[in-house]
Amino acid sequence: MNNKNLCDFDNEISDLIEKELERQRTHIELIASENFVSKAVLEAQGSILTNKYAEGYPGKRYYGGCENVDVIESIAIERLCKLFDVKFANVQPHSGASANLAAYNSVLMPGDKILGMSLDAGGHLTHGYSVNFSGKIYQAFNYGLKDDGFIDYDKVEEIAMAELPNLIVAGASAYPRIIDFKRFREIADKVSEKAGRKCFFMVDMAHIAGLVAAGLHPNPCQYADIVTSTTHKTLRGPRGGIILTNDELLAKKINSSVFPGCQGGPLMHVIAAKAVAFKEALDDSFKVYATQVVKNCAALADEMKKLGYSLVSGGTDNHLILVDIFGSVGISGKKAENILHSVNITANKNAIPNDTQKPTITSGLRLGTAAITTRGFNEEETRMVARFIDKALRNKDNEEVLNQVREEVISLMAKHPYL
Repeated sequence: MNNKNLCDFDNEISDLIEKELERQRTHIELIASENFVSKAVLEAQGSILTNKYAEGYPGKRYYGGCENVDVIESIAIERLCKLFDVKFANVQPHSGASANLAAYNSVLMPGDKILGMSLDAGGHLTHGYSVNFSGKIYQAFNYGLKDDGFIDYDKVEEIAMAELPNLIVAGASAYPRIIDFKRFREIADKVSEKAGRKCFFMVDMAHIAGLVAAGLHPNPCQYADIVTSTTHKTLRGPRGGIILTNDELLAKKINSSVFPGCQGGPLMHVIAAKAVAFKEALDDSFKVYATQVVKNCAALADEMKKLGYSLVSGGTDNHLILVDIFGSVGISGKKAENILHSVNITANKNAIPNDTQKPTITSGLRLGTAAITTRGFNEEETRMVARFIDKALRNKDNEEVLNQVREEVISLMAKHPYL
């Protein structure tokens, strides 16, 4: 067996990892779905637990030698339930998409109807997009936003009562406002009554999970039958998924849907890293962090508006903003992403409501503050970031100005080291 260090055995991969570390250290990270994990999380995920196969659940494995990973998974479940004040949790999904697939599979049959937010309104691929499994296995219907950029709850109810879906999905990947889970619950109950069968209500809180944990956004576990999430993004853990419920019978169906329904062996090294991240999120310091995320995002929104940019919904309640770049400065989302990358600012193009551009081009730019807050940014530094963005976009053909912005970004990031 090879016992050499990575840098000694495979310097090609080792060098690329070092280059990526340098990129992360020197770039302003504004992708709303990304964050920086702690050394403890990295240590757990890079541990020898990757060697262990553990199909099944604690105490009910299909392999021997699981006495230690049983305890690790049990600790992860216990911490997660405490974090979100919920009775049952599954920590095995490999990703948010895997979690959604397993959640659907636990309560739906192929051909059943689902109702989720449309992609251009801020929804996710797995909420019923035509090219995704969710739009192929199930009959998918979509709801959107009002002209003011807020969810049109009356329209949601109108569509739901007309189509009588088997499941309604709330949650988004690019929606900057508080979501009214109580209203969604009421709509699902009305559908159940009219249809004479259960209409399940599911929340995908992947983006806002850290804010929910910190008490800065209403907890969907109080209203939803099923709640799914990723463990990265605002929760600041390793890349992975989770599923939560307060219904014991549903919890059993979810467990069966995850394994053996959708997955085989769980990634025990990732589950250990999840457990570490949950412990971090249970600490009082995490609420301080999450509060700063929201403050920074409010500052970013305010400064962008002062600089003349149009924001979907006019602002934000959470960790992200959605900017109408094309309508503001006549640049597509894709071009803006590339310009910003050239000055060491990482962001992503994003569709906006009623977008006239192709999904690969888009008119919008999504900006999030979870990662820069982890690096220690405050409101004034976040306002500086907005000014960097504006300066780069308005001087997109001026190499001298772009070089100046890049140097200013690198100088700022040097004040906030990582690893």
